[in-house]
Amino acid sequence: MPSPIETWYTDIPPITRIYITASCLTSLAVQLGFVHPLQLWLNYDRIIHGYQWWRLLTNFLYFGPISIDFLFHMFFLARYSRMMEEGFFRNKPADYVWLLLFSAAALILCSTILPFAYMPFLGSPLAFTMVYIWARRNPYVRLNFLGLLVFSAPHLPWVLLCFSLLLSGQLPMGDLLGIAVGHIYYFFEDIWPRDPASHGRRWLETPRLIRWLIDPNRQAEEGTDIHTNASDREDDDHEDDDEDDDTTNERRDASVTTGPEHTAD
Repeated sequence: MPSPIETWYTDIPPITRIYITASCLTSLAVQLGFVHPLQLWLNYDRIIHGYQWWRLLTNFLYFGPISIDFLFHMFFLARYSRMMEEGFFRNKPADYVWLLLFSAAALILCSTILPFAYMPFLGSPLAFTMVYIWARRNPYVRLNFLGLLVFSAPHLPWVLLCFSLLLSGQLPMGDLLGIAVGHIYYFFEDIWPRDPASHGRRWLETPRLIRWLIDPNRQAEEGTDIHTNASDREDDDHEDDDEDDDTTNERRDASVTTGPEHTAD
């Protein structure tokens, strides 16, 4: 009989499970001395001149040494990433992978062009991005924070931001980065396409390459649907043309038939 922990782990959707597993293994490797955090952090000089490209990935996987704080981050990441993957991105693995890739790239870009926003490890801001998007897409969910505050879900990122500010005494830059990147994705994916000026265009639509790599079956089905819809439209057009021709012929026949009768009168 599987243990509760095993059941909980196997019930986690695949993308979230892969991310959590990689993060746990990374912290365990650091804890056992196989690697050093200095080999994982976001060092642009080592990436550009030393060709250490893995740092673009590993900086999102290391959440610190195994401790209570690490377990808190894992629980936080598992909870909201799981709700995202099981909710808005159910049966849409390519779209969720694209969300993670876009958010990671945006966080790296912000950390590069904003000197005051530089962080060696961006796993926590990435998790906060998930929290922000989930919160904005659940405006009617009511939450209870530590049994003291009851508020709607869109206020959750700001409540957590204030809580971190009270505990640390300084502005949590990682949380702010997560909110900024999350809002960029939310705006261009949920708000902008509804604006008449956008003409329904989605600027952050999942690239076809990502769909082909992650979910080729769904892409093939969508292609089949598009082809079928196009064929249906063509058939409808042909049917409409045939109906128009029949109507024209009937009118012509009617005019020929009624012509002599009108003259006879």
